[in-house]
Amino acid sequence: MIRYFPRINIHPVLMIFIILSMLTGTFMELSIILAIVFFHELGHYIAAVIHDWRIKQIMLWVFGGVMDVEEHSTRPVKEEVIVTLAGPFQHVIIYFGLIVCNEFQLLPNSVLDLAYYYNTVILLFNLLPIWPLDGGKLLLQCQSLVFPFRKAYYSTLLVSMIISIIFLVIQLVFFPFTLSAFLLLLFLFMENRNEWKQRYYVFIRFLMSRYYNGPSKIGSNSIVVSHETMVLDVFSKFFRDRKHAIYVVFPGNRRKSIDENDCLHSFFHDKSYSKTVGEITDYMT
Repeated sequence: MIRYFPRINIHPVLMIFIILSMLTGTFMELSIILAIVFFHELGHYIAAVIHDWRIKQIMLWVFGGVMDVEEHSTRPVKEEVIVTLAGPFQHVIIYFGLIVCNEFQLLPNSVLDLAYYYNTVILLFNLLPIWPLDGGKLLLQCQSLVFPFRKAYYSTLLVSMIISIIFLVIQLVFFPFTLSAFLLLLFLFMENRNEWKQRYYVFIRFLMSRYYNGPSKIGSNSIVVSHETMVLDVFSKFFRDRKHAIYVVFPGNRRKSIDENDCLHSFFHDKSYSKTVGEITDYMT
């Protein structure tokens, strides 16, 4: 059961589009777009509530929205995939609703045609592999299955920026200039650029979540590192959904093991920011 209705905020970019639609007589089109976007985000919200996520707000903008949650990549990847796909699944329901409306002539054909068109465009747009679109989230989740979190996250941002630039060039060179498409692609590029600047803090937030809440214990993984390896470099090998046993190799091929919780405790509680994993292991043992 949905415990409360989420707080909904409107992005400044959307406010610009609302003003432009009033000036250009396209408010009907924008209303249809916003209705589809809201229904899309409602799918994410319902799936997140079912899985007991902590939800702050929903931010709406023209071709999508962002559900701001307090879950920082500590949920199982499978669970995050379900929440991500719940948005695109809403478009299937919209198609069904439009078929019913067409069958019983509940809406004018002009409105139905616009709804079909924008439902398809928004669905395909949100599936582009660009963060923070659903396609970008799925890209991160798929990469998280084979790469450590930091590598998966960093590469997702890089791929997103590259694809944004490619689509910007394609839109400017091969198609008639469209202000809305240009602003949307530029907005996505800037969002990823800002995320890239904050990538270290996102990684630290991921580690803090593991420190206080632990990983989703779906699997285990062993990490073998030299005693001279910096502790942050060890953390960069952490996978989501896996508990790590860290084996530290000392001179003479002597090995000691340390639990990831002990490593995280030393980093956050003892502030061992500049220590090697060998120093932390010797201290712990």
